[in-house]
Amino acid sequence: MENVNQAEFWQQRYEKNSIGWDMGQVSPPLKAYIDQLPESAKDQAILVPGAGNAYEVGYLYEQGFTNITLVDFAPAPIEAFAERYPTFPSEHLICADFFSLSAEQCQFDWILEQTFFCAINPSRRDEYVQQMAMLLKPQGKLVGLLFDTDFGRKEPPFGGSKEEYQQRFQSHFDIDIMEPSYNSHPARQGSELFIKLRAK
Repeated sequence: MENVNQAEFWQQRYEKNSIGWDMGQVSPPLKAYIDQLPESAKDQAILVPGAGNAYEVGYLYEQGFTNITLVDFAPAPIEAFAERYPTFPSEHLICADFFSLSAEQCQFDWILEQTFFCAINPSRRDEYVQQMAMLLKPQGKLVGLLFDTDFGRKEPPFGGSKEEYQQRFQSHFDIDIMEPSYNSHPARQGSELFIKLRAK
């Protein structure tokens, strides 16, 4: 399980195309969320950490969002994204450990969570909550999806429950929404929570 903390673990997975929960498309609930955002949101600072193949980043960029930062500590998905979107600003493609980012570098209006939380070692979940809160501007939003299921495994994706998430996040966030996702991809029906949390 410690391997998931290492960039090499993920680099090998991408090189072998061994990302079993990759849907190959924008997640439908996140597409729906993005589609209802006002035009005025398109210059907001957005972070997508542990972005992987970054379908949501590509979609945001295609819709005219101008200030998106993609972070992953495996170079393979970043290089693949840069090939797919050659006009995307290279300075916003960051190959780094999410946990090493500092608020002095940048704070964000909102952060998009999509299969990053489930990929980190569960022992780092409280650290994740603290880091997310630190990287957000006051009242900044954490929006996305969390798995609401127990996969019963010692490799990613790691699941969890609404009760666990409420307990972990409430110290640093007000919970606006944490409810079962009604419009999940068919392969994930009944196993996702849509979240919209606001940094305290």
